[in-house]
Amino acid sequence: MNFGEDNEEGRDLKKPFLNTGSWYRLSSRQSVITASSQSIRESSISVVACVLIVALGPIQFGFTSGYSSPCQAAITRDLRLSVSEFSVFGSLSNVGAMIGAIASGQISEYIGRKGSLMIAAIPNILGWLAISFAKDCSFLYMGRLLEGFGVGVISYTVPVYISEIAPQNKRGSLGSVNQLCVTIGIMLAYLLGLFIEWRPLAVIGILPCLCLIPGLFFIPESPRWLAKMGMTEDCEASLQVLRGFDTDISSEVNEIKRSVASGSKRTAIRFVELKRKKYWFPLTIGIGLLGLQQLSGINGVLFYSSVIFQDAGVSSTSIATFGLGAIQVVATGISTWLADQAGRRVLLIVSSSGMTASLVTVAISFYLKGFVPDGSDMLAILGIVSVIGVVGFGASFSLGVGSIPWVVMSEILPMNIKGLAGSTATLANWFVAWLVTMTANLLLHWSAAGTFTIYTLVSAFTLAFVYFWVPETKGRTLEEIQWSFR
Repeated sequence: MNFGEDNEEGRDLKKPFLNTGSWYRLSSRQSVITASSQSIRESSISVVACVLIVALGPIQFGFTSGYSSPCQAAITRDLRLSVSEFSVFGSLSNVGAMIGAIASGQISEYIGRKGSLMIAAIPNILGWLAISFAKDCSFLYMGRLLEGFGVGVISYTVPVYISEIAPQNKRGSLGSVNQLCVTIGIMLAYLLGLFIEWRPLAVIGILPCLCLIPGLFFIPESPRWLAKMGMTEDCEASLQVLRGFDTDISSEVNEIKRSVASGSKRTAIRFVELKRKKYWFPLTIGIGLLGLQQLSGINGVLFYSSVIFQDAGVSSTSIATFGLGAIQVVATGISTWLADQAGRRVLLIVSSSGMTASLVTVAISFYLKGFVPDGSDMLAILGIVSVIGVVGFGASFSLGVGSIPWVVMSEILPMNIKGLAGSTATLANWFVAWLVTMTANLLLHWSAAGTFTIYTLVSAFTLAFVYFWVPETKGRTLEEIQWSFR
């Protein structure tokens, strides 16, 4: 079965624009293993090394998200910005990410997963430079848009690349590394922002992408993308490196071939065909999970955490915000460990249940504060309870809803619609993130109790959505998962 026969005439046109990492190519499985290959002989080491390199992208993602919070006072003072002008600066990363999300699917399909990450790194570097040299709001805005575009491409491409290279028994844990590194990036921005001025901090933001670009030359391209492009030898060589040179990959190669062959009979699908369950069901799950992830209000809580902690009576809001970021890193680390032990669906149920309970606690605390006189001991107790609720919300979110939707999205979408459907799901995520960020401050000024009640209802709906709709994908190959929707 030749899965490239439909593309034989146009194969040269479909070779990746950035065909990096060709050092690993083998003319046959009996090729002599060079000394430089010996260090990655074990499959686990090889895949983990690839994940650690592409994880520099999510660190950049998190650093971009966390940068505006510790730098708000200094930037508004130095450049004489109004509150509304700085709010525009903060939200423009979401706008840029929406543009990047729209383009991400087609970019990753045309030039490959590695090529799209390299493309994404360039606007990130230029964006940080523009911010570091900014003399007025125009350079700030341009830099933030460029960063957002790069982040939008990264947020789609990294989960897809990891899911396509990881063994099925490690795909959940390795996929969760994406969100773990996002939280690490946020925490680093919060921590460094306590000691470093905003211009040098912007220069530091360049480092992840500066390391990512050369790192991409030392990792293989996704074997499933290579297979889709009809590059049979490159697919087998990539998979051999990822699984180890002593591993028999024939079974996995044949499964990839069958999947690509069934999906390549028609590379473009018509809109009416989306009514077929194998398309609309995984697409609905992907968009639903990524949209509900942001509708829970996590970006609003993180962006305005200092305001929330101040209303709760916390004296040092910056330290409390950093503590929230640190707890998210720990919870995401636990999620990374449990993703292949407990399963994706179980983590989503536990996570959304914890979010709902925590948000109910915060909503009730803020509601009761309206009936308690100033200076009362009960007011201080309610403040502590609301802080515990916010921290519990952040920890519960990071335990599953923060990371698992990206893993599930990258697992369930069929190869022949992954570019378009993945872009649509990522766009939905960033649009809702922008909507929540723009409205959270207004809602908090209207009623903190009402705001957290709304977020509670969304989290409760997320729990129901996961329970009734989301399948378990633990321990199944990508091809088995996608066949199950037929």
